[in-house]
Amino acid sequence: MQFQVPQFIEVEDKIFGPLTFKQFIYVGGGLGACYILWRILPIYIAAPFIAAVAGLAAGLAFFQLNGRPFILGLESGFFFLIRSKLYLWNNTRKKNAAPVAAKLAASGGVYVPKLSESRLHELSWSLDIKERIAQGVANDEERHVTHTQHAVSAVHTPQQIMDELSEAAH
Repeated sequence: MQFQVPQFIEVEDKIFGPLTFKQFIYVGGGLGACYILWRILPIYIAAPFIAAVAGLAAGLAFFQLNGRPFILGLESGFFFLIRSKLYLWNNTRKKNAAPVAAKLAASGGVYVPKLSESRLHELSWSLDIKERIAQGVANDEERHVTHTQHAVSAVHTPQQIMDELSEAAH
């Protein structure tokens, strides 16, 4: 059985000539507000307000910010202004950050994570190297490090890790 799948569902229907319903409401509301300002206030006072209202109505109707409607950008900006903000700054540094960076700069080689560092960091590093090898963009040094030092290893039990650390210490 064949079914027709709707396509272009994100495109709104043009109802009022070249305008969608939302665009028509924004333009109509802007024109109405401009007319009220023009009738109530003297023209030299109303002119800046009319220009601002007309610009806002045109922006709401036709302008898109990064492919999204302008009204969503206004909403996000409004909530940014009224909500509380939390700024965090962590000034603590790793104890071994300077020696590792110095060793890496001195050797000019590829950084190989050790078992004492975060397991997540080691796995992400090894996946990056494996991906570079699979794409064919890895250099010989990365291929050599991966094959000789087993950057990707199986999950170890705590006893296996302790045994490997004791072997490495001797």
